[in-house]
Amino acid sequence: MSIALPKLPYAENALEPVIDAQTMGLHHGKHHNTYVTKYNEAVQGTALEGKPLREVLEKVGDAPEKIRTAVRNNGGGAFNHDLFWQWMAPKGQTGTPSAELAKAIDEAFGSMDKFKEAFAAKATGQFGSGWAWLCVKGGKLEVCSTANQDNPIMGGIGAAAGCGGEPILGLDVWEHAYYLNYQNKRPDYIKAWWDVVNWNKVSELYANAK
Repeated sequence: MSIALPKLPYAENALEPVIDAQTMGLHHGKHHNTYVTKYNEAVQGTALEGKPLREVLEKVGDAPEKIRTAVRNNGGGAFNHDLFWQWMAPKGQTGTPSAELAKAIDEAFGSMDKFKEAFAAKATGQFGSGWAWLCVKGGKLEVCSTANQDNPIMGGIGAAAGCGGEPILGLDVWEHAYYLNYQNKRPDYIKAWWDVVNWNKVSELYANAK
């Protein structure tokens, strides 16, 4: 069974002005779709075909060498974006962190504002393309970043770079995620993005991760 491109959970213009409709359409319909297509092509006819994507990525280091890079890059891109769309919601539908999550953020970072500063530092400081993450690791919250389409569940890759655990929030800092609206001003994109973070989903994932 091949993986598929999921439908967006909202209209392409639903996150404006934070993310414009043109960027959303290109990001989802072109970039995400390409990751899905190329992953399916890479695993077709191999022992990985039909396996759950998460299971493949957790053991991506065991993938056949000739397709490992394609699986890592395109499978990672598909997995990350499947979550990314869920981590955002139109204004008025984002909710607030659950009491349990808010408490964990305060304990780990000191306050919500300090958490946002720590997360933004990872997102801004990621050289080139990549992602910033909020993860549950050992029952505690941590922030980290990964290059390209790597993510914290990739054993021996994301984790080896100091980023492991269960991701409950992630921000795409590839230029295709923001360049039409923000050009090279990544910090402005990061700052605006908080307005569309779907805290209902993040809280749900935090409860599940614990």
